[in-house]
Amino acid sequence: MNYFRLAIGLSPLLTWAFAFQSCSLFPRFPTRINAETNRAYGGALSKIPIVICPGFGNDQTDYLNPLNQGTEAGFVSALVRRGFDPDLIQVLPLQRIEWVRVAGGLFDFPNFYRGTMRPDGLGYGWYVKRLRHVVEEMYVKGGKEEKVLLIGHSAGGWLARAALGDGSWDLGSDNEGEDAFGGARAANRVRALVTVGAIHKPPAGNAAATCVTRGALAYIDDKYPGAYLAGEGISYVSVGGDAVFGRKENPRQPVNISEEKIGSKEVNDIYKVRGEGSASTVAFTAYEAVSGNGKMTGDGVVPLEWSLLEGSRKITLDGVLHSINEPGTTLPTDRWYGSEGVVDRWLTDALEEAGIVERRKNSITGAAPWISVLEMLFPGV
Repeated sequence: MNYFRLAIGLSPLLTWAFAFQSCSLFPRFPTRINAETNRAYGGALSKIPIVICPGFGNDQTDYLNPLNQGTEAGFVSALVRRGFDPDLIQVLPLQRIEWVRVAGGLFDFPNFYRGTMRPDGLGYGWYVKRLRHVVEEMYVKGGKEEKVLLIGHSAGGWLARAALGDGSWDLGSDNEGEDAFGGARAANRVRALVTVGAIHKPPAGNAAATCVTRGALAYIDDKYPGAYLAGEGISYVSVGGDAVFGRKENPRQPVNISEEKIGSKEVNDIYKVRGEGSASTVAFTAYEAVSGNGKMTGDGVVPLEWSLLEGSRKITLDGVLHSINEPGTTLPTDRWYGSEGVVDRWLTDALEEAGIVERRKNSITGAAPWISVLEMLFPGV
């Protein structure tokens, strides 16, 4: 039917319908998850084990007490405030110094030099193996009643995909106890993978030869593309930020770019003093390394297009930065994916996709509510 023409003719009635929709007869799930809404979900959130996968160079504490701002500023606390059980949230145990182990890839001859490294090899295998063990531990800690929700930040996103791999769940020869993985699949342990600011594909074209993962990311993209295990029941959500447009020089030169996408004056002053130009020029360098093209928009480190996984539920967040600090500085930010004011912009959608909470009905987004109300008023039309 012609919804547009009908909507024009019935605009007074639709206005009434939207107002009426907000009353208790037509409950809608709020976009913010908190302890009260968790109770409305039957306490579902408090039963879900969560494993947070840190990004490259990140320490476990970055998600607990970022830049020593206090635990209340941490991503974990944000999740607890929304009804998750702190005893069932585990950041992958990781100290910053451990990332030097990636240099072990230098001894992966000749793969490192040919750009054909595997994610389970000398460079990243230690992370992948540890992540599988921690997922297993949290699954058991949750009483084996609920599968684990994986949240991968930055490199933790593609490394989580590597841990899921082809779906087999082999914890290695040092595992004690047959029950831990005997006959199990990744889908028996993980219910969903949510990535925030992750890189999901190698650089495009000729730039692929310069990929910093030396082939590990290309291996994942080739062997386990997109939402690879969706058919086995694992849900995928990818979240990307649209905050900074990469430009090689002179970001203040008049161009068709929003003022909000060239960085704040405070951070740009720091870059200028250091001879790095601006947030836009720093982003250009990062985007170019990740994708092969620096003239893109993204979260300041990862270009938006590269952070959205094919086949997943894709969420774009305007103005959201890559991590707990402005890229390359010690300036804390309250607008990264795990910030108190940002979490609700993606978490509810992620929980819906994971089947942890019911999908919201009649949410006021675009044309959907108009069609929904019309169908409610005129069933069968």
